[in-house]
Amino acid sequence: MGIHSPRFVVVGPGAIGGAAAALLARDGNDVTLVCKDPALAARVSVEGLRIRGARGDARMRMPAVAAIEELAGQFDFALIAVKAPDLQDAARRLVPFLRPESLVVSMQNGMCVDALAAVVGAARTVGCVVGWGSTMLAPGDIDVTSTGELLIGTPANDDGARMQTLRTALDAVAPTLIVEDILCHLYSKLIINSCITSVGALCGLPMGRMLALRDARSLFVAIMREAVEVADAVALKVPPYAGRLDYHAFLRGSGPLAALRRSILIRLIGFKYRRLRSSSLQSLERGRKTEIDYFNGYIARRGKENGVPTPVNTAIVARVKEIEAGTRGISTANLAGVDIPPAIPVPSQA
Repeated sequence: MGIHSPRFVVVGPGAIGGAAAALLARDGNDVTLVCKDPALAARVSVEGLRIRGARGDARMRMPAVAAIEELAGQFDFALIAVKAPDLQDAARRLVPFLRPESLVVSMQNGMCVDALAAVVGAARTVGCVVGWGSTMLAPGDIDVTSTGELLIGTPANDDGARMQTLRTALDAVAPTLIVEDILCHLYSKLIINSCITSVGALCGLPMGRMLALRDARSLFVAIMREAVEVADAVALKVPPYAGRLDYHAFLRGSGPLAALRRSILIRLIGFKYRRLRSSSLQSLERGRKTEIDYFNGYIARRGKENGVPTPVNTAIVARVKEIEAGTRGISTANLAGVDIPPAIPVPSQA
């Protein structure tokens, strides 16, 4: 790319985008933040954006604008950290500010790489798995709640100079790895999000209380089982999530002991992350749409395309959309009445 000090634009000042922008700026990078809210943009430009928690406490001042159209010049790297339904609109508006060789990073949960590539082109598209956690305490005030890594990759498995420059810069945010088959890694995270985030949106409980419920644990297993069956049908080799949760091993076995093992593991997950609340639930509480089409909806669509039944994921999508439409309330009652087919053991993945 021939650049010594690349220009970054980060679209979205929320928990992930805001933290990434602040950490990039703290490392001396040229960063502009798109905030949407004019008051927040003015405050970030003058007073700075505050981060605290696992990556230290800092207040970073940087140029900020209220709309993409207010940007000036062209950028070498763009990080889009808006909700999945808003990704393509943000990408279209960014195109005039990109160079032909610029890279655009999708920081959404779910399978969004194809949607981004349709706007900016596959050669400029970078998928990203965010392996650390962050919470927006208030606009412009972000708590980095956990450490972890960033996995980045392109549809064509490009690891050339542009990607290396991006990786080096993103190391300031979190240890960053360029991986092959980024879609496999994105799908791995999609599975756990579909098991937890969407079920949390249905019941309204934090993870600990949610996974203490038998109905929630049953849905957790059924969602995962359908997702793995879809992956096997399309020959998508899904790595263990965060290097630890091997989905095939988790689903192995169909007897009472196997079911008890799964239940205990889910309860342990619930205890470890007991205070976490679903991001989709938080969207619903703010009167916004969720990312259900990019989680369980993606599993259901790919299942339909490949002849794999996905009744549980399909039912969850329908119920979340009813909540979005205001025809269904958020309640633990939403966890009951989903027809879960008998378990069929999932074979080990070669």
